[in-house]
Amino acid sequence: MGEKHKILFEPVGIEIEVDEDEYVLEEAFRQGVMLMHGCKEGQCSACKSFVLEGDIEMARYSTFALPEYESEEGYVLLCRAHAYSDMVIELINFDEHMLESGIPIQTVQAEVAEIEELTHDIRRLVLNLVDPPEMNFIPGQYAELYIPGTEVHRAYSMANTPSSDERAEFIIKVYPGGRFSGLLDGDLKVGDRMKMRVPFGVFSLREKSDGDIIFVGGGSGMAPIWSILNHMAEKGIERKATYYYGARTEKDLFYLEEAKELAERMPAEFRFVPALSEPDDDWDGETGLITDVVTRLEGDLSGTEAYLAGPPPMIDAAIPVLMRLGVDEKNIFYDKFTSTAEMEEGEPQDKEQEGPEFQKRSYRSGYKTRRASAFARSKGNGHSFSLRMAG
Repeated sequence: MGEKHKILFEPVGIEIEVDEDEYVLEEAFRQGVMLMHGCKEGQCSACKSFVLEGDIEMARYSTFALPEYESEEGYVLLCRAHAYSDMVIELINFDEHMLESGIPIQTVQAEVAEIEELTHDIRRLVLNLVDPPEMNFIPGQYAELYIPGTEVHRAYSMANTPSSDERAEFIIKVYPGGRFSGLLDGDLKVGDRMKMRVPFGVFSLREKSDGDIIFVGGGSGMAPIWSILNHMAEKGIERKATYYYGARTEKDLFYLEEAKELAERMPAEFRFVPALSEPDDDWDGETGLITDVVTRLEGDLSGTEAYLAGPPPMIDAAIPVLMRLGVDEKNIFYDKFTSTAEMEEGEPQDKEQEGPEFQKRSYRSGYKTRRASAFARSKGNGHSFSLRMAG
């Protein structure tokens, strides 16, 4: 253990105590302060902040995440930063809704209870919590799951709700060569133990709002939205909601009956609208790209909140569509799921593919972008992105 120092985060006025030997971001997590974050390994800019006072040193990081000129101006990545004095740090990006969630990160030992095949390439993984036997999280957040016997981890969103805190459920897409997801087709067995760290992420329902909600999802992006929807049903949150779920073919759809049951439990009107981009002749549901379906079925969406989770092309296409329909940009929240498959040993790799495969996770959560002194002159306002290890 190293010396202790105090860090004051501005402009929010939150103070924490940190150990010199620990990263600032991890210390914040332990104290229930949910700072903006992504990869937590110096590879993205989600936790970029500005040092106003104090001494800090950075562990190795990517200059794509923090260019040299920004480092010289006083910017740091909190996931790679060690504090060596009392400090004042200005947060560039912060989400007031999540900032003080009060849920410290915890390490949980879990046991595989069930592995269910939902589609040809999507699995449902259920873990029973062993030590401790319960956990807390906010619907929409994710966990880091560790490959048994290793320190290699991947990130997956919880699909259950905090009311079932004795277990954790995940909806996971199986990728060829995936270090973790590949285990779900035979190598991982019921009864196997694994470690998980939880909770992470800022993708969550804004419960103080009373506006209608549009959900747009695809693939394993079902997980965080399914958690949020079931939370709404459990808590009696009376907000009209429509969930547009895009898939290629009918074999890529799942939870159709469960969605009907969910609609009966929702306290306000709820519609689940699956759509196929490559339908068979016998499909009688919506067809086309999910953005086209939203445009066709929705009118003026002024005052509506939108929550998106799934592949980046879908989300990138959906955002301008929703804005044209009247959704305010600050009311669009998203969680992008992108996988870079691990290369087979001996195959050539380009620079971006070196190391373990990962799944990028990008959040847009209506968080505030602080115009820090040097940043305001050189960059102005903007939105950061984040990465999460998965696959």
